[in-house]
Amino acid sequence: MTNASPASARLIATVDALRTALAESPDVLSFTLGGTIDEETAAAAEADGVPREFLDFCRVLDGASCGPSVQLFGLEEAEEHQFYCEPVVDSPLDLSPQKLFCIGMTNQTPVFLDRAGGSVLGIPDEHWEWVDAERFDQLAPSVEAYFLERLATFDEYKRLALVDDELVEYDDWLKLLRRAGLAD
Repeated sequence: MTNASPASARLIATVDALRTALAESPDVLSFTLGGTIDEETAAAAEADGVPREFLDFCRVLDGASCGPSVQLFGLEEAEEHQFYCEPVVDSPLDLSPQKLFCIGMTNQTPVFLDRAGGSVLGIPDEHWEWVDAERFDQLAPSVEAYFLERLATFDEYKRLALVDDELVEYDDWLKLLRRAGLAD
C-alpha cells in the first residue's frame, strides 16, 4: 500500500462540492469543514496509535462540524477525546482504548471507530445515557461510509441530528448539503 490516500472518488467529489458550496455561502459558519492533514502529520499520528482508517479520512477531510449535535472530529480534536474509550465503572459496554478510537459525537454521545474491523460504532437510539447501553451498533462499515451515508445525506443527517421540519431551513449543515447538490 502506498502513502497515497485510498479515499474513493465519491468522497473526494463530495468534499469538493461541500468546500465549493461553503466558499460561496457567507451565511454558513466557516468552521463547518476542516482542512486536510499532510503525510508527515499522518505518519506521526499513526506512530502514536491513531488508526490508519481515520487518518486516511483526515487526508481528505480533517473533521466536520455538522451542527451543534453532530460532529466528526479532526485529528487534533479526536486525540483530545480518547477519554471516552476508557472503561466506565458499571457500564456494560466493552470500552477499551486498544479496541476503540473516538471519532466524533452525535447528540452528546461518542461515536467510535472499531480498531479491529474499521467500522463505525455507536449506541442504539433507544438509550439516553450512552454508558448504560448494553451494546454498540454498527453505524457504518467505515469512516468514509459514515460520512457519506450518514452526514452527507440530507434525510439521514436530519434524522441523526434530530432536526425537526420547522428548523430545516435554519440548519447550516442542511443548507450546505442543499447548496452542494447533496439533498434529495
